[in-house]
Amino acid sequence: MLTAQTPVDPMRRVAERYVKLVLAVGQHDADYVDAFYGPAEWRKAAEAEKLTLAVIDQQAEALEKDLLAVTAQPASPKPGEGGDAELWTLRRQYLTRQMSALRARVSMLQGKRLTFDEESRALYDAVAPTQTEAEFEAVLKQLEARLPGDGTLLERYDRFKQAFVIPTAKVDRVFREAIRACRDRTMAHVELPVEERFTVEYVTGKSWSGYNWYQGGYKSLIQVNTDLPIYIDRAIDLACHEGYPGHHVYNVLLEKNLVRDRGWIEYTVYPLFSPQSLIAEGTANYGIEVALSPAERITFEKDVLFPLAGLDAKRVQEYYDVLALVDRLSYAGNEAARRYIDGTIDRAGAAAWLEKYALYTAPRAEQRVKFIDQYRSYVINYNLGKDLIRAYLTRQAGRGASLPKQWAEFAALLSSPRLPSGLK
Repeated sequence: MLTAQTPVDPMRRVAERYVKLVLAVGQHDADYVDAFYGPAEWRKAAEAEKLTLAVIDQQAEALEKDLLAVTAQPASPKPGEGGDAELWTLRRQYLTRQMSALRARVSMLQGKRLTFDEESRALYDAVAPTQTEAEFEAVLKQLEARLPGDGTLLERYDRFKQAFVIPTAKVDRVFREAIRACRDRTMAHVELPVEERFTVEYVTGKSWSGYNWYQGGYKSLIQVNTDLPIYIDRAIDLACHEGYPGHHVYNVLLEKNLVRDRGWIEYTVYPLFSPQSLIAEGTANYGIEVALSPAERITFEKDVLFPLAGLDAKRVQEYYDVLALVDRLSYAGNEAARRYIDGTIDRAGAAAWLEKYALYTAPRAEQRVKFIDQYRSYVINYNLGKDLIRAYLTRQAGRGASLPKQWAEFAALLSSPRLPSGLK
């Protein structure tokens, strides 16, 4: 209870209003609120009030002005709520940019049309570089030489990958072993609450391959989509990305260090279409490399996962050499989304682009177009996010930094309110 002597943190009041506005937008956009573990009555109030988009935007504009008026942290903050000056500044910048993204999303829900780059800048505080067909064709030429034989390159690549599908009956066991390995490596360097844990479910009918639904209380639900064949590399990728040291660890550290230790209520809600997502997806993807270096991953796959899946362990290096080349085509997915959203190609054209330049099979290309339909420019958060995170952490830790130093900088980023534009 507040008394006459208790200092009031003006940022706290702004943060509470921000959370309630995010919940209000969620009444109009089913994908918007990715996680919420704040006061249950706030969600109930949002459901009951169901503010119109126009009213939400008016309240958001007023909140932006009030946030501008908060120019300094409280002189005598309560223990755990204030923090040092740099963190306080980052917090204010974070709330300012998150509010801007909220208003951009509201304008889109009201019918405003943005180009791919305009949208990604407004929502995610970043714009992905443009790449040409010639850049992708140079990589495809190398793959042509690497995968000789009959049929198109896509057909040859698909045949090659068929030897690395995890048998359905072995998917869960392989995934759980991958999770255990990623968790062991994470726990050796990052202190997590003893209560943390997650459960895994297998689902179908989704536009994504995996999803972490953070529940609060240091717990997550991770869902894995089994609509399409699951290749062996996805075991480590999903275990790290969705679990350790990816989304699960990211959300756990935010809850522990910012919500519980500092009282920053704004982190009890995660609006998906916001700058926070580039940090979340970028760290989740780069976290794979932090947990296992390429050499460590090859060894672990050869000794553990390939045998567990019943696959030929002698082909591990061959498989990952090909995947390293294919990874250089990742921005082709951005180009398909950019052209599709900007209207220079239609839905069929986007699928065809993905088949030709990203080497997606027709079913996978169709699934990816569904993802673009649902999440639009969100696609940049995976590859651009990873590249920005890698560059930032390399500068922070220094080239050739020890493993403990790399992990320390990675955990520090996961626990901070830094924005994508603050990574440069």
